Amino acid sequence: MKGLHMLTFALLVIGGLNWLLVGLFNWDVGQIFGGQQAMVSKIIYILVGLSALIEMFSHKKCCKCCGEKKTAAPTM
Repeated sequence: MKGLHMLTFALLVIGGLNWLLVGLFNWDVGQIFGGQQAMVSKIIYILVGLSALIEMFSHKKCCKCCGEKKTAAPTM
């Protein structure tokens, strides 16, 4: 499960950086692979979208901040 989490996280970072480039410079990384209509670009976009879904539904299980129940420290 950790490997899947690392892969999906990496794809989400790539997708986020792509949106940053689109917003700042109107340049899409998919243009390197032949534009949005190219099969390679479509596969990358689909993988990034699926990664978002996987992270969204499995986040609490993998996240140290959200997944573990925190108990209060014993007082003396």
